[in-house]
Amino acid sequence: MRERWGILLPVAGLALFTLVSYRSALFYHQLQRSSPNRYFWWSTLLLDSDPLDRNPKPVALCQYDPAHCASWEVPGKSPRPAWPDRALVFSSLPAFLAGWAIVYLCGRAGVDEVLTFLVVMPMLLFTWFYLAGRLIDRWSRKRRQARGTGLKLTGALLPPEKAG
Repeated sequence: MRERWGILLPVAGLALFTLVSYRSALFYHQLQRSSPNRYFWWSTLLLDSDPLDRNPKPVALCQYDPAHCASWEVPGKSPRPAWPDRALVFSSLPAFLAGWAIVYLCGRAGVDEVLTFLVVMPMLLFTWFYLAGRLIDRWSRKRRQARGTGLKLTGALLPPEKAG
């Protein structure tokens, strides 16, 4: 059980990602009650489900029933990041930067940013936390080994008058 960080860190990172995603989904659900929206707030990151605007505003339904009008404007109210959001982003900043780059490039190609983010980020987070855990395990193993081997003086290292 000495090599545990390579397993515990990825599990903890994915659990934290799940918690933040759940909180974001609750916020999105409350936002959807007021008016349908194409944007999704993951923590404070705004994701667009239609980056190339292929589905224009549904004007036909708005003429007959204003309740069906979708707000295609960027919602002005963003959620406040809580400590799990900050802890996750701070502890895995390289994974989030790589994920942001992938989501941005896919969004420019017209791929749904929400779907891309929710598929790519767990894989990047798992990889980042696994590598960080393995690095911690390796460092602690080397430290234990260095502590376990003491200094031994041999005759070859002693001056000639004390060696004999």
